[in-house]
Amino acid sequence: MTVTRLKEIVKDKSKEICLYCRNGTTSLSLAEEMREEGFNAKSLKGGYNGWLRIHLADMDREETLKKIEDSITKKFHRDLFTPFVKAITTYDLLSPGDKVAVCISGGKDSMLMAKLFQQLHRHSKFPFELVYLVMDPGYSRENREVIERNAKIMNIPITVFETDIFENVFTIEKSPCYICARMRRGHLYNQAKSLGCNKIALGHHYDDVIETILMGMLYGAQMQTMMPKVKSSNFEGMELIRPMYLVREKDIKAWRDHNNLSFIQCACKFTDYCTSEGCKSSNTGSKRKQVKELIARLSAEDPQIEQNIFKSAENVNLSTVIAYKDRKGVRHWFNDDWEDQ
Repeated sequence: MTVTRLKEIVKDKSKEICLYCRNGTTSLSLAEEMREEGFNAKSLKGGYNGWLRIHLADMDREETLKKIEDSITKKFHRDLFTPFVKAITTYDLLSPGDKVAVCISGGKDSMLMAKLFQQLHRHSKFPFELVYLVMDPGYSRENREVIERNAKIMNIPITVFETDIFENVFTIEKSPCYICARMRRGHLYNQAKSLGCNKIALGHHYDDVIETILMGMLYGAQMQTMMPKVKSSNFEGMELIRPMYLVREKDIKAWRDHNNLSFIQCACKFTDYCTSEGCKSSNTGSKRKQVKELIARLSAEDPQIEQNIFKSAENVNLSTVIAYKDRKGVRHWFNDDWEDQ
């Protein structure tokens, strides 16, 4: 955000505005510039991370843990636990004897996934094991502390391992976000396998799925979806599963807010240095935001839109598409068997 943009948003100079960023440095300089322009601007000392540390320190852990676990078994059982179990059953994500690395990034989605797995494990009809795995790709000290404190509050026994991924991709000019994601996935597979796991679980939810479908069509010129499970091509015997596949983001947010929880928003190192006009990372985030806003506008007119997008990936009729690729990547053209029809 720039001063010019802020001036466009804030019309009333006498109105008190509070700016904040990750750790309070960027917002402090922006507030100073705004005050020079006659605005009543202040900066949140210590930024979002500073506020978050204070907030977490003030929480009563035992009382908070009980509220969190009660909310999953009672208030949000139908909206969170039920679709979580439904996805596991529908897509056959879990089998007896599995050892799953529940991958926690520190955001709301993966932290909730860990609690849902914990609840499932307590009442499961068949045996399986869980490892709550946190990869530190080069988090700031503040973000690392937030993840560890939230894990203690939520009674999640995390296993943390460190990598230097952020340092390695920071100097990459072209598609650093894509490369970072690939590297993070590889490290998670490798660490999970070394711990005896045969699966890694990621916290992608229903809204991620429908956004991915539209992003593929609008920006990638392809029809594809985010699959509920994927076999690893580089780590033999390993699978990636997405048990939050049927959970809605609005319900995750409602659970978070009900329990007065706060998680890290974006831990990417690039966001420590990016500005609205000079960021060298890819614009994937902005594209996803645009698609999210597009879906919201369409859904406001027709509530069925989101479900239709989701179901479109299940209702593909190959006789009505020009071309498609099979599992081996072989491309089939509709004219290939035209004479046989």
